[in-house]
Amino acid sequence: MNDDLGRLMAVSLAEPEAEALQVMRLSLLDWLAVGLPGLEEPVARIVGAMVAEEGGTAQATAFGGARRPARAAALVNGTVSHALDYDDTHFAHIGHPSVAVVPAALALAEREGADMAQLVRAALQGCEMSVRIGLLLGRGHYQVGYHQTATAGTFGATLAAGVILGLDEAQMRHALGLAATRASGLKAQFGTMGKPYNAGMAASNGVECADLAARGMTSNPAAVAGALGFVETHHGDGAVEDAPGFRMVDVSHKFHACCHGLHATLEAVGLLKPVDPEGVERVEVRVSPRWMTVCNKVAPQSGLEAKFSYGAVIALSLRGYDTGALESFADGVSTRPELMALAERVEVIPDANVGETAAEVAITVAGARREAVFDLTAPMDLAAREARVRGKAAALLGAARAEAGWQAVSGGDLGAFVALMAGR
Repeated sequence: MNDDLGRLMAVSLAEPEAEALQVMRLSLLDWLAVGLPGLEEPVARIVGAMVAEEGGTAQATAFGGARRPARAAALVNGTVSHALDYDDTHFAHIGHPSVAVVPAALALAEREGADMAQLVRAALQGCEMSVRIGLLLGRGHYQVGYHQTATAGTFGATLAAGVILGLDEAQMRHALGLAATRASGLKAQFGTMGKPYNAGMAASNGVECADLAARGMTSNPAAVAGALGFVETHHGDGAVEDAPGFRMVDVSHKFHACCHGLHATLEAVGLLKPVDPEGVERVEVRVSPRWMTVCNKVAPQSGLEAKFSYGAVIALSLRGYDTGALESFADGVSTRPELMALAERVEVIPDANVGETAAEVAITVAGARREAVFDLTAPMDLAAREARVRGKAAALLGAARAEAGWQAVSGGDLGAFVALMAGR
């Protein structure tokens, strides 16, 4: 019998490696660091107001401190933590694992009285399922227009929630079968409030599906990868990858406050600086063709749209703006005349010979052409990764809160982490 779901469950629920657990702790700190400032985004206020009006039993904490039902808290926290588009990315399946998975695991961990170690483990296993399902869905699923953060993320969120609830194998299969009916999300939402909502929706779906399975609800587990299942009906063209070891160790953390598809380009531009922006005649960028429909917005009119624009981010970088700073992507910045004029000199060329995690940049200044190449998959050891993530957290939260966050994810006290989420 073809049991692709069983194979995916087995590899995702394996005993975690120490390195994978440490990477997950870094992603939890990163999630906290981007979530708290995400509260200032309009989408955070809109979703927060909706769940406040719905009311319900206080079971879990939302960013800012409000107590909500677990499913509602997951919806809010998933949306808020993706509002800045500054969270981690896994390029194996082209998705943001933490913003879908962590809110689901956290909401139920708080409701069920789990500790930090249990949260870290469940979140890691859920993120792993998200990545492995994403690999099974493959590039065809993404290219046709589905948003893996929301689709694969729903399966990861469900598995993580199921781990917290202690679902047995049969219950977990039913939960994931339910997730196959709930998973959804479109790339058409990129550059709008709908994109972070995709993450919140996945997190909420995960809580719902696991909770229903725990209460005895059944489904068809073949709805994931069987005949007429999610993979078949949603343009899946990948294969099950069940080699041992956690792929989550390869997650990429963002150090620029924009779409991850722009990061290799920005790193390459950084290798060519300093550059006199007044003398720039042309900037040529060669990237994988798949990024052309994701982050090549021309003449963005808002800060959110600028986060998906090669021209805008290159202009910001060459003009000396810190692309790691949130204020660089405030509304009105990218439409400044000197930035728009520079952005117009950027030509983005799709090149099938350039990898999805790489970029080739050439800048011509006063007739002289300089070139640089960067690939985001270039090895980064754990110590270097920790230093950059903790540095990013300090820049976003302040040194004291960032250190408190690191101590919380490194220890066993979930309450300390929740208190930081609440702003205490």
